[in-house]
Amino acid sequence: MHHVVVERWSRRSSPLHARDARAKLGALLAFLVAISTTPPQAARAFVAYSALLAVAIVSARLPFQGLLGRAALVLPLSATFAAVTWWSGDPARAIALAVKSFISGLAALLLVATTPLTQLLNALESLGVPRPLILVVQFLYRYLFVISEQAQHMRLAARCRQGLGLDRRSRFYAAAGALGVLFARSWERADGIYRAMLARGFSGRFSPLAPARFGARDFAFLCAAVAASTAIRLAL
Repeated sequence: MHHVVVERWSRRSSPLHARDARAKLGALLAFLVAISTTPPQAARAFVAYSALLAVAIVSARLPFQGLLGRAALVLPLSATFAAVTWWSGDPARAIALAVKSFISGLAALLLVATTPLTQLLNALESLGVPRPLILVVQFLYRYLFVISEQAQHMRLAARCRQGLGLDRRSRFYAAAGALGVLFARSWERADGIYRAMLARGFSGRFSPLAPARFGARDFAFLCAAVAASTAIRLAL
């Protein structure tokens, strides 16, 4: 599907893509802990964190503009809390809150953009995350594709009927009805997909095509990422 850009990014090939998902999860956790505990006045630390992410993006061969635009989606939510903090008389903490949110979102997006979902969820399962939770995430992610595809079909059909000349109120009722039809059709397709999975022997677990191996390069990457995050946190 042409609009699922992050999914296509995760299927690329690069040194960062080749690392084990467990190593990247550990690196992300260390990075988030470091940035969340950084004082608001440490402006140079935030610059260093950004530079570290820039190096990772270059090694992953991903487009800067696309990643920054998608990471900016967290700003409207964080801006609300930042504004409240600013009005309470602490502008430095407000700015730091927005910056931390953006950098943290960019780091999480970088993980998703370099790790296919199956590998990421298998890594979480191997680290002890309950399997029912992983199944919910897998089905939610997969059925979002179903809803998105159905919405594209309905949007195309609606554009073909633009010559009807409906007023604003009629368009509102038409959009409300279309939303109900969208979820009804998506549920029907999802139910058919699930039945097809059962017919093919689905037993409640998505098995990876190849077992993941945590090698020496993955361990070296994890150590280097943790050391870099810790060094920035302690030095600046």
